[in-house]
Amino acid sequence: MGLNNSMNRFLLTAACLAAACCAEAQTNISADKSIDLNPVIVTGTGTYRKAENSPVAVKVLSAKELKDAQVSSLQDALTRLTTNITTHTSGMGTSVNFNGVSDEYIVILENGKRLSGDDRWNRISLDNVKRIEILSGAASALYGSDAIAGVINIITDESRENVSVVNNTRMSSKGRLDEDINVDVNAGKFGSFTAFSHKQADNWQVNRCQAFEEGDETVMKLTGRPMSTGFHSNNISEKMTWTFNDKWDMYVRGNYYDYRTDRPQSATYFTQKKSVVDDGHNDDDDNGSKKYAYTYTAKNAYTYDLHHKSYNYGAGARWTPNRNTHIYLDLYSDNFSSKYDYWQTSEAEGYEEVRKRTHYYNETLRGIFRLSPSNKLSAGAECVQDYLNSASDNIDNEHTSTYNFFAQDEMQILDCLEGVAGVRYTYNDNFGSNVTPNAALFFHTGGLRLRASYAGGYRTPALSQLYATDQAKTAARYTISNPDLKPEKNDFWNVNAEYGNEWLNISVSGFINKIRDMINYRTMTQNEIDANAHLSEIQSEGWTTIRQRDNIDKAQIKGVSASVKFILPYGFTLGGGYTFTDSKAKTRTLNSMTQEYETTESPVDKSVRHIANVSVTWQRAWGNYRLNMNFNGHIQGERYSSTYGYAPKYQQWDLSTRHSFSLKNMTVEPGFGIENIFNKRDTSPWNSNFSTVNPGRAMVVSLRVSFEG
Repeated sequence: MGLNNSMNRFLLTAACLAAACCAEAQTNISADKSIDLNPVIVTGTGTYRKAENSPVAVKVLSAKELKDAQVSSLQDALTRLTTNITTHTSGMGTSVNFNGVSDEYIVILENGKRLSGDDRWNRISLDNVKRIEILSGAASALYGSDAIAGVINIITDESRENVSVVNNTRMSSKGRLDEDINVDVNAGKFGSFTAFSHKQADNWQVNRCQAFEEGDETVMKLTGRPMSTGFHSNNISEKMTWTFNDKWDMYVRGNYYDYRTDRPQSATYFTQKKSVVDDGHNDDDDNGSKKYAYTYTAKNAYTYDLHHKSYNYGAGARWTPNRNTHIYLDLYSDNFSSKYDYWQTSEAEGYEEVRKRTHYYNETLRGIFRLSPSNKLSAGAECVQDYLNSASDNIDNEHTSTYNFFAQDEMQILDCLEGVAGVRYTYNDNFGSNVTPNAALFFHTGGLRLRASYAGGYRTPALSQLYATDQAKTAARYTISNPDLKPEKNDFWNVNAEYGNEWLNISVSGFINKIRDMINYRTMTQNEIDANAHLSEIQSEGWTTIRQRDNIDKAQIKGVSASVKFILPYGFTLGGGYTFTDSKAKTRTLNSMTQEYETTESPVDKSVRHIANVSVTWQRAWGNYRLNMNFNGHIQGERYSSTYGYAPKYQQWDLSTRHSFSLKNMTVEPGFGIENIFNKRDTSPWNSNFSTVNPGRAMVVSLRVSFEG
């Protein structure tokens, strides 16, 4: 308490002295006092709490922070405004790394409802986001399978005005355009919330060359394959709500998303062929080594575009018979398809070939019961069904069902001490039973908050991992299915210390994440092949490598994160953060000479040891006009790749301004900014482990118009 009061007196005195030196600063933040260091959150415990009172630490990105930074995608927001998350873009798309592990270990929620499908990162319109809640660490007891690295919950904004219309347009170089329209209507007990989003971008390259090795030399050839693939997408969602009385309300919702790549149809690339030179004598030169010749053949880079579609729908109801009981029923379905969209050429008459279809169904019944002033119980049941058809993986209508029962108790032990304990029982028709616990302690006094938690996590193997078979002819590699895979599991320990008041918030966290039974490819030994007639037949057809997915890996990730935010006089906000991650992955690899397995150790794939960010925001109002300026920097160290080695270090600095003109029922907000001020680019040859695919310095222009009536 003494520390808290002294800090408050110091900051108050500093503020008064500053105000006395410059009296006109009184208008700096009066018109936009929307900085909230203590928002209401739900992700940490599944129940509504103020962020500072959550027993589990949760990072919150507010709508104001997203607007000030002028971010255009969920991945961009997470990368630039946090230090736990990085992204990596390659020819396979953009992947996300959270606390040292890949995005297949992350649960993404929209208003608490799980998103599935390969396009789940792209379906969120940031202009309709109220806040993003980021739970760092395992959370399978609350959120089920895949919650090993963390949970990201996007909370959308629903206006309470009679009519609210918002249109936001953002443009930048390389044909990058984002258009968002939101229309909210409230008429008595009925509410309608509609959102539409269009995004597009051109193809671009930073380096048009691809590198080939010719002995000790490197030869460069031009390639038409872009570093970043052009695309266009449309996303529309609708939610309708009815409030019958103070005890009953319900909703229905739906979403449709359509995404198409726009790859260059005339693009070519080169393939290399290596052959031994016949010099008329022998294959060896004077040094006893073979002489080789290299030839290059130009080929069409692409013959098709990718076409992704997804639609989801759901309904739910809430019953509140009394102030101590809340019952929720939610029904949800998420459906995704991916197709090859071939171009109309003489070889292909322009058709779509289905590559993959997934269907996800979730039914959840849960209740929150306040048993006493010091005890709150959350309990429920959940049923999940997954279906997969994949022509590329030779999977025909495989499915799995999971049944869950969960309970969590929040206890007020002392005035300054709270505890949380929970457990989830899971039965899967492929993997049997599993029990996942979690526990947390939370101590608070004045502005000081201390947290310690343990959580177990698990991830059931994806249907593609269980049943996929594929053939890589260029590598003479054949992959077989393995329906005997086990779930991946982990143990996550976390400690957090935080101090905060109305001017300041400081947070330091440390974690240890131990993951076991991780799934990776295992090459079959010759003894295994000889003992299996089917495998022997495959080998006789010329496949030199036969492999299957197996539970052969384990990893340990340790990390420390620190962040600070100051709300300063004269309308300034200063913040920054740093995360250090030390990861070690162990895997078994087959020595082709000895036919023995060897254990190798390396960092976790796509992990980054050092990440930091800095943000300075200034805002001031003059009558009906308000100015917001944001200077943001993202700095990261080398990123490890198990295939390509380390990507270079990278940093990006951005400047954005937002100008708000408040009229009677309308607000007009033009925005101007510079992305990548110092023109930092990765000019490595194509197919390298890029630190970034950013095209370089670019002007950003936006216009947001909102009407409320």
